[in-house]
This record gives sequence, C-alpha cells and structure tokens, in this order.
Amino acid sequence: MLPLLALVVSTAAPSALAAAPQQPVKDFVGHASYSSVKISPTGEYLAITVDQGDQDVLTVIRTSDLKPIKVNTLPEKKSVGSFYWTSPDRLLFNAVKKLGGYASPMSTGEWYAVNADGSQPRPLIYYGTRDATQRGKEVSRESFSLLDTLKDDDQNVIMQVTSARSSEGANTEVVRMDTVSGRRTSLGRAPKENCSIALDAAKEPRFAVCTSSKNEEGEYEERSELYRRDGSGWTLLNASKADGKHLDVITTTNTGTVYATQDDDKAPAAVGTLDTTTGAFKSLFQDPTAEVSNYIWSTDESTLVGVVTEAAAPAVKLIDENHPDAELYASLAAAFEGQMVDFSSYTQDGRKIIVSVYSDNNPGELYLYDRDSGKARFLMSRRPQIDKKNMASIKPFSITTRDGKKVFGYLTLPNGSDGKNLPLVVNPHGGPIGPRDNWGFNPEAQLFANRGYATLQVNFRGSAGYGKAFQDAGHRQWDQGIQNDILEATHWAINSGYVDRNRICIYGGSFGGYSALMAPIREPGLFKCAFGYVGVYDVDMLFKKGDIPQRDSGLRYLRRTHGTERADWNRASPALRAAEVKIPVYLAAGARDVRAVPEQTELMNKALIAAGNKPEGMIIQSGEMHGFYGEEARVNLYTEMLKFFDRHIGAGGTTPARN
Repeated sequence: MLPLLALVVSTAAPSALAAAPQQPVKDFVGHASYSSVKISPTGEYLAITVDQGDQDVLTVIRTSDLKPIKVNTLPEKKSVGSFYWTSPDRLLFNAVKKLGGYASPMSTGEWYAVNADGSQPRPLIYYGTRDATQRGKEVSRESFSLLDTLKDDDQNVIMQVTSARSSEGANTEVVRMDTVSGRRTSLGRAPKENCSIALDAAKEPRFAVCTSSKNEEGEYEERSELYRRDGSGWTLLNASKADGKHLDVITTTNTGTVYATQDDDKAPAAVGTLDTTTGAFKSLFQDPTAEVSNYIWSTDESTLVGVVTEAAAPAVKLIDENHPDAELYASLAAAFEGQMVDFSSYTQDGRKIIVSVYSDNNPGELYLYDRDSGKARFLMSRRPQIDKKNMASIKPFSITTRDGKKVFGYLTLPNGSDGKNLPLVVNPHGGPIGPRDNWGFNPEAQLFANRGYATLQVNFRGSAGYGKAFQDAGHRQWDQGIQNDILEATHWAINSGYVDRNRICIYGGSFGGYSALMAPIREPGLFKCAFGYVGVYDVDMLFKKGDIPQRDSGLRYLRRTHGTERADWNRASPALRAAEVKIPVYLAAGARDVRAVPEQTELMNKALIAAGNKPEGMIIQSGEMHGFYGEEARVNLYTEMLKFFDRHIGAGGTTPARN
C-alpha cells in the first residue's frame, strides 16, 4: 500500500444562506494565469505558458524553488501554442495567433526550439513554407504536428507534415526532424490524401487513418479507412463504408500494444486494443451513455490505467486496477475528494508527477507529487484571485425529452442560497453539432452566481460526448428538437423548485446566441429578456457570408445541418421572425468575426427595430472576432450583460463591480 499523501484538503461547507461577497467582473472573465505546464524529463525544470494580455509566453522555472530561468516571447504578438520537452533541457514549440473566445488559436505554421536557459534558439519552420535548410526554396504551405519526442534521442523528434496538395498523391508525410539544425528526413508517406499517421513501438510509420466527408452523391457523409504499413506499402484493414465501424489508433506503446477506438456511428465509441496482424479490435471499455473524454496512462506510458467519461460529472473507470499507477491515482483521488484529478505530466522515470486538480468551484491547481517522499507539493493556481470557498456548486441533472431522448445538463446554484426560487440565466452552448458543456469551473456561470443568478446549461441533441447518433440527431433541428431540449430543461428547473418562473433570461454565444433569440420565439412568455452574443440569426446569410461556405466541405456540412429548402431556412431564422420576439433584447458581436459575421447581428438589430422592439443595446466590438478575447472588451461585455439582467430579473438590485 502506498503512503497517504501528505496534504490536507479542506471540505468545509460555507455558512448556509450567507451570500458570497461580490468579486470584480475582471476576476472571472480575465485570462487564467497559466494555460499548460510540463515538467522536464529529469524534473529539473517546469515549462509554463503564461498569458500576458496580447500574447502567451513560454516561461521556464526551476522546479526546486520556482524561480524563473527564461521567458520566451515571440515577435509580432504571436503566442506560444503547444510545447514539448525534447530532451532534459530543450523545448520545441509552435506559434499561434489568438482569435476570439469561441475559436481555437490559429497556428501560424512556425515551429521553434530553444534550451531551457534560452541558449541555442532555433526557428525550425518558417511560416509553414520552408524549413531551416530551405531558406531559398518556396514550397507549398505545410502544417506540422508532433508525433513523438523520441525519449532516447535528445536531438531529434518525429513530426507529421500535411500539405494542401502533393504531386505524389498523398498530402501527409512523416519526418524525423533535428531540433538543432532543422534538417528533416522523410520516413514515409500516407497511402492517400486526408490521413493521420500513428507510429509503432520502433517509431516507424505504421498506421494511417484516412477520412472523407463526401459520399458518391457529393454530399456530407463521414467515412474512414484504417491502413497498416507493410514495408513501403499500405494494407487496408478497415473501411467504415463496408464494415459499418470506424477504427482509429490512439497510440502504440513502447511495449508494442496498440490502443484504438471503435465507433459504429451509434453508441459511444469503445476503447480497446488492435491486433496488428488481422486488424481485429478487442474492447476494454465502453460506456452505454458517454464517450471517453480523457485517458489516464501509466507514467512509463506502457499501459492504459483508466478512462474518464462525462455524461454529467466526470466518472473514472480504472482499466488495470492492479497497476501501481492505478493505486497511486486512487490515492490522489481520495486525497482530493470531490475534485477531478489528472496526471498532467511526469518525469521520464515517473518519480515526479505534475498533478492537475479541478472541480466545479476550483478553477484548477497544480501539485508536484514525489513518489520517493509520498508528498504532494502545491505549485500554483489557475485563477489565484478566485476564492474557492465563495464559489457556486454545480448540480448535474438529466431529463427525458418528449421524444424519448435522455439529455444531460448542469445547474449552477449561487453559494449561500437555499437553492430555491432563484432568478435564472439559461445559457445554451455553441455549435450546435460537436461542442458541449462540461462539469467544472465555468467562469461565466460563476460570475452570474456571484451576482445571485442560477445558470442552466444543457447538452442538447447535437452535443458531443454521447455517441454519434446523439450528435447527428442535432442536424436540421436548430429551431425544433434542440430548442425543445433547452425549453424542457428550463421547465425541469422551474418544476423542481430551483427557479422563479417569472425571473428567467436567456443568453448564449455563437449558436447559443441563435438560441437566445429562437427559444423566446418557440415559447413566448417563458423568458423576460434575451442576450445574443456573436450569434447567427439568418440561415440564408450563413450559406453566403463567413468562413464556412468558403470551403466545399463547409457547404456540404451546411446542407446537411440545414437542408436546402428556403422555407426551412426562413422558419429557422430569428431575423425573419423578429416580430415574434416580444421581450427586451441586447446584442453583441465582434467586428472581425468571420464565423458569425457581424452582419448577422446588424440584420437582427434592424429586424427588431422594424418590429417595434429596438434592442436595449448593441455592441459591435472593434478588433474582436468570434468571441471577445481582449480583457477590456470582455469586462465591458459582461458588465453590460449583468446590468441588462439586473434590469429585467434583478438578482439583488446592485450594480456589478467593473474592476
């Protein structure tokens, strides 16, 4: 039995009915103090991406005393994105440009390497057009992703390179790259276009998963094929069109075990192992309701110790309970009761582990666990300004809808309240096909709770995490089935006594902004106000403006999720039904948004004015994109939002603190 961890975790509950003190808006909507942390292979250093406003920098500190060694800052306001230790004292990282809050950072295509102390800095990939040995040669734009750091090789890594097109018929290649000179050596190409490649235990290209979103009629259909490399050729092992199942390789361990997933486009995917000779799949775990959201690996990376599912709150299933790391994980989980624990990174010998901890009221903390001492040492908090004991709790719930679907969601209840008869903000997530809400610290919901509002989040049909059939059920249901799920969850909160039916507003971003205007159309009288943020309000415009229709695959996707009948588009467009929106409205958009273009918001605004319901405010924020990123813009947005809610469902009659 391992020794108990030498730390004490407080579980004391806050005083009943004692309202939590208000914290400034900035405390919730400002950026976190770190994004990611990784310990070096020997444990001497920690590398941390730190937000510095316009850009993220890569900071290296000594593990022993947490003193900074080097801060790596990229020029032209570029941010450090993904980063990796490639040796005990060398780092590899890429550059990204920060976009809006609902969009992922965009890779610039550039990769860099540097030693922990800042010596031997090296740009390896220049703007995705040439490597360090090809400065005078222009080649097609390429994107790089890391496949392996090669633990026994301190100088080289293996990367996957994808180009827009290739004269050789395949646009994906695997290369060995020297992180000092930048030279690369080809190890092989994929069998066809649109493939991702997995390595074997010898770090050679072994499997390729190739995907397509087009069927014989040229319309949207997700297909996949799994190939095995034999010598210089590729053998087809599985094709979803013929077999009815998608196989995908997760990783090949250093002992040769190939872990994979199998998905039948219906139930949540199974996790298991793959026979490298026959391609046969052996299931190790499959949940009937929820997808696997995270994997817990042994620190020698040879064994899948456990998996995490998130139908509601995260649930951990230990796959190999007898593995020493499974016992360690169980001990850590017991020490942090009620919180989610993860092995964030670890030294090459597995003796030191960075342990990540979070919960519904904990924004995230990092600890350094030392196997030799059996102690966990606190390192840092993701949002040190947040007082956990004053934060709200999340109540996971599920409902069965009118057409028999089981839908999960989260109700955030203000700290110190009795959980009864509360004003409510209904907050649909974006997407709608693919994204989802998760259990954990949600800055928006916590801000609302800090002002006395409960928040309802629903993983409606179309949300990821519950199997392909549930996700696909969201297509052509923007204004119908999805809104039904949101409305029925709202009535569940009312009927359960949590919510005052006369004090409910709805707010969302992206597709959530669409729902904020469509749900009041679907059920007049339920909501007292609506706040639409970077939303889509006209389906016809969605086919004509923005980045989605610029790609053939995007147009196929739009036809799948909206159909081709104009009558259906018109019915599903809040801007064309503005006369049915009979409640106060506030709108906000980013002036540079290329996903839900600002013209969507401007059209909704004009339509409401024409209907005699001029919005109480409209923000078209200069410089911002799909979701505001700048801290000042975010503080202003949420300050105005809280004032709007206070006017219509007033939680406490107080003006929210701005700073």
